[in-house]
Amino acid sequence: MSFPVTGLGLDEMKLDSRQPFLDQEEAEEPEDQQLLEPEAWRTYMGRRNALQEFLTTDLSPHLLKRHHARLQLLRKCSYYIEVLPKHLALGDQNPLVLPNTMFQLIDPWKFQRMKKVGTAQTKIQLLLLGDLLEQLDRSRAELDALLESPDPRPFLAGWGHVEQRLADLSAVMDNFLAMMVPGRLHIKHRLVSDVGATKIPHIRLMLSTKMPVMFDRKESVAHQDWVSLRWFVTIQPPAPEPFELRFKLLDPRTQQECAQRGIIPVGACTFDIRNLLPSRSYKFTIKRAESYTLVYEPWRDSLTLQTKPRPPEGPAPRWLGKPGPPLTAPSER
Repeated sequence: MSFPVTGLGLDEMKLDSRQPFLDQEEAEEPEDQQLLEPEAWRTYMGRRNALQEFLTTDLSPHLLKRHHARLQLLRKCSYYIEVLPKHLALGDQNPLVLPNTMFQLIDPWKFQRMKKVGTAQTKIQLLLLGDLLEQLDRSRAELDALLESPDPRPFLAGWGHVEQRLADLSAVMDNFLAMMVPGRLHIKHRLVSDVGATKIPHIRLMLSTKMPVMFDRKESVAHQDWVSLRWFVTIQPPAPEPFELRFKLLDPRTQQECAQRGIIPVGACTFDIRNLLPSRSYKFTIKRAESYTLVYEPWRDSLTLQTKPRPPEGPAPRWLGKPGPPLTAPSER
């Protein structure tokens, strides 16, 4: 008894009475199966399926794409030191000191030194995240190539190495996910000195992030001699934030045009800039205002808009048809 097999270069494949049918994968790879004994072939297929499942679940292209997007977002965030008092011992009746009060007790020079530590820690963390993600991308490509190898024997011979590789990749993924959240800053010295008999609880410093500030490309528009700008933050803070808006004329032609630039403090997410030149391009940049606790802000959003030209000068147009009634202002009630 024989069955035709298409796409393999064979006219037929003989089957014995103990194997009445073939599953699809075995039918697609008879040449590979001829290289192995039946038991070795079953082992190969089981391990191959396990590797394929790992690459489609734990290390899928969709998952890696999401991690790349999250890393790009982290590279645009603003990083701050957050000062938090530790919990007091059970039974201690002294209240916790509020963070604002803490800043009055912290040595400013020591805090500036901790800000440098926070900056270095943030940069290192972002670099490590990029390195781990590149390692995951590279490893997935190598394992994909291993699945596509036409000879199953090297796959079986190196399975111990593959198993260790999968365990290492799982650990890399765990480290990557853990580093996505900024961690605690290690304090080598006390930042708060003893102040008489007042009991000051120990403090802990944490790195925190704020989502990037970005222009609304649809709502930010240019007119003839002014622009209307809008921006937003993905996760809105509980309280309004101060921002710093910068603008400048691109390619100024005179000394007077060089003055078409400036820095504007803004307390909202919208602002109109007037007295601009028509038919010219301006660059606008938005960022959060400087803060005492800011340690790292590697990115800021920019937008270029071109103002509209002046209307052409000439005789007033002659409208066709009869003139309509004059416009009147609505009456006030």
